[in-house]
Amino acid sequence: MILDEKLEFADALSVAATTGSALVGDVIDLVSADRRLGSNVPLFLVIQVTTAFATATSATVSFELASDDAAAINTTTGSKHVRTAAFGTAQLTAGKQIIVPLPAGLPDYERYLGLIVVTAGATTTAGAINAFLTNDAYDWKATPEGSN
Repeated sequence: MILDEKLEFADALSVAATTGSALVGDVIDLVSADRRLGSNVPLFLVIQVTTAFATATSATVSFELASDDAAAINTTTGSKHVRTAAFGTAQLTAGKQIIVPLPAGLPDYERYLGLIVVTAGATTTAGAINAFLTNDAYDWKATPEGSN
Protein backbone atom coordinates (compact mmCIF):
# COMPACT_ATOMS: atom_id res chain seq x y z
CA MET A 1 0.00 0.00 0.00
CA ILE A 2 1.32 3.45 -0.89
CA LEU A 3 0.90 5.99 1.92
CA ASP A 4 1.06 9.78 1.70
CA GLU A 5 1.79 11.36 5.08
CA LYS A 6 -0.35 14.37 4.16
CA LEU A 7 -3.37 12.07 3.77
CA GLU A 8 -2.95 10.45 7.20
CA PHE A 9 -5.43 11.02 10.02
CA ALA A 10 -3.96 8.77 12.72
CA ASP A 11 -0.79 6.77 13.37
CA ALA A 12 -1.22 4.25 16.22
CA LEU A 13 -3.48 6.81 17.89
CA SER A 14 -5.48 5.81 20.97
CA VAL A 15 -9.18 6.36 20.34
CA ALA A 16 -10.51 4.94 23.62
CA ALA A 17 -13.37 7.26 24.55
CA THR A 18 -16.59 7.83 26.42
CA THR A 19 -19.84 7.42 24.49
CA GLY A 20 -20.47 10.01 21.81
CA SER A 21 -18.67 11.39 18.78
CA ALA A 22 -15.11 12.73 18.76
CA LEU A 23 -12.83 14.16 16.09
CA VAL A 24 -9.54 12.24 16.32
CA GLY A 25 -6.05 12.74 14.95
CA ASP A 26 -5.06 15.14 12.22
CA VAL A 27 -7.25 16.94 9.70
CA ILE A 28 -6.43 17.44 6.03
CA ASP A 29 -6.56 21.01 4.73
CA LEU A 30 -7.96 20.48 1.24
CA VAL A 31 -6.88 23.97 0.14
CA SER A 32 -3.22 23.02 0.58
CA ALA A 33 -3.70 19.34 -0.37
CA ASP A 34 -5.51 19.95 -3.70
CA ARG A 35 -9.28 20.04 -3.52
CA ARG A 36 -9.66 17.61 -6.42
CA LEU A 37 -9.12 14.67 -4.07
CA GLY A 38 -10.09 11.51 -5.93
CA SER A 39 -11.28 13.25 -9.09
CA ASN A 40 -9.42 10.89 -11.44
CA VAL A 41 -8.50 7.95 -9.22
CA PRO A 42 -10.62 5.97 -6.76
CA LEU A 43 -9.69 6.70 -3.14
CA PHE A 44 -10.21 4.56 -0.06
CA LEU A 45 -10.46 5.34 3.63
CA VAL A 46 -8.36 2.72 5.43
CA ILE A 47 -8.62 2.14 9.17
CA GLN A 48 -6.22 -0.36 10.74
CA VAL A 49 -6.60 -1.45 14.36
CA THR A 50 -3.16 -1.39 16.03
CA THR A 51 -4.33 -2.05 19.62
CA ALA A 52 -7.45 -4.14 20.26
CA PHE A 53 -10.51 -2.30 21.53
CA ALA A 54 -11.77 -3.17 25.00
CA THR A 55 -14.65 -2.19 27.26
CA ALA A 56 -16.07 -3.27 30.59
CA THR A 57 -19.52 -3.76 29.02
CA SER A 58 -21.00 -3.90 25.53
CA ALA A 59 -19.97 -1.04 23.22
CA THR A 60 -19.97 -0.39 19.49
CA VAL A 61 -17.64 1.82 17.49
CA SER A 62 -18.09 3.31 14.01
CA PHE A 63 -16.01 5.74 11.99
CA GLU A 64 -17.10 8.74 9.89
CA LEU A 65 -15.22 10.74 7.28
CA ALA A 66 -16.42 14.32 7.71
CA SER A 67 -15.56 17.80 6.50
CA ASP A 68 -16.18 21.30 7.79
CA ASP A 69 -15.15 24.89 7.14
CA ALA A 70 -13.16 24.92 10.42
CA ALA A 71 -10.22 22.68 11.36
CA ALA A 72 -12.01 21.69 14.57
CA ILE A 73 -14.62 19.72 12.61
CA ASN A 74 -17.98 19.87 14.35
CA THR A 75 -19.12 16.30 15.03
CA THR A 76 -22.78 17.33 14.77
CA THR A 77 -22.98 19.88 11.95
CA GLY A 78 -19.96 18.90 9.82
CA SER A 79 -20.70 17.28 6.45
CA LYS A 80 -20.61 13.47 6.68
CA HIS A 81 -19.30 11.71 3.57
CA VAL A 82 -18.76 8.08 4.63
CA ARG A 83 -19.75 6.07 7.70
CA THR A 84 -18.69 2.52 8.51
CA ALA A 85 -20.89 -0.08 10.09
CA ALA A 86 -20.97 -0.19 13.88
CA PHE A 87 -18.47 -2.77 15.13
CA GLY A 88 -18.63 -4.49 18.50
CA THR A 89 -15.39 -4.11 20.44
CA ALA A 90 -14.78 -7.87 20.12
CA GLN A 91 -14.58 -7.38 16.33
CA LEU A 92 -11.94 -4.64 16.59
CA THR A 93 -8.92 -6.83 17.28
CA ALA A 94 -5.32 -5.88 16.51
CA GLY A 95 -4.71 -6.36 12.78
CA LYS A 96 -8.35 -5.73 11.75
CA GLN A 97 -8.50 -3.58 8.64
CA ILE A 98 -11.53 -1.62 7.45
CA ILE A 99 -11.45 -0.39 3.85
CA VAL A 100 -14.17 1.97 2.65
CA PRO A 101 -14.29 3.30 -0.94
CA LEU A 102 -14.94 7.03 -1.15
CA PRO A 103 -17.78 8.28 -3.35
CA ALA A 104 -16.86 8.62 -7.03
CA GLY A 105 -16.63 12.01 -8.68
CA LEU A 106 -16.08 15.19 -6.72
CA PRO A 107 -17.97 15.05 -3.43
CA ASP A 108 -18.86 18.40 -1.92
CA TYR A 109 -16.04 18.47 0.62
CA GLU A 110 -15.64 21.52 2.81
CA ARG A 111 -12.13 22.88 3.47
CA TYR A 112 -11.06 20.49 6.27
CA LEU A 113 -11.42 16.70 6.16
CA GLY A 114 -11.18 14.54 9.28
CA LEU A 115 -12.09 11.30 11.01
CA ILE A 116 -14.79 11.07 13.66
CA VAL A 117 -15.03 8.08 16.01
CA VAL A 118 -18.55 7.32 17.24
CA THR A 119 -18.70 5.24 20.44
CA ALA A 120 -22.08 3.92 21.61
CA GLY A 121 -23.32 1.80 24.49
CA ALA A 122 -20.34 2.12 26.82
CA THR A 123 -16.94 3.75 27.25
CA THR A 124 -14.06 2.00 25.49
CA THR A 125 -11.01 1.51 27.71
CA ALA A 126 -8.50 0.60 24.99
CA GLY A 127 -8.15 0.83 21.23
CA ALA A 128 -5.73 2.44 18.79
CA ILE A 129 -5.82 2.91 15.02
CA ASN A 130 -3.97 3.99 11.92
CA ALA A 131 -6.26 5.87 9.53
CA PHE A 132 -5.48 7.35 6.13
CA LEU A 133 -6.63 7.87 2.55
CA THR A 134 -4.98 5.95 -0.27
CA ASN A 135 -5.63 4.99 -3.88
CA ASP A 136 -3.79 1.70 -3.36
CA ALA A 137 -5.80 -0.19 -0.73
CA TYR A 138 -5.59 -3.94 -0.45
CA ASP A 139 -7.02 -6.47 1.94
CA TRP A 140 -4.67 -9.38 1.43
CA LYS A 141 -4.46 -12.19 3.95
CA ALA A 142 -2.22 -15.25 3.88
CA THR A 143 -4.05 -18.56 4.16
CA PRO A 144 -2.80 -22.14 4.44
CA GLU A 145 -2.14 -23.96 1.20
CA GLY A 146 -5.24 -25.75 -0.01
CA SER A 147 -5.29 -29.47 -0.68
CA ASN A 148 -7.24 -31.15 -3.44
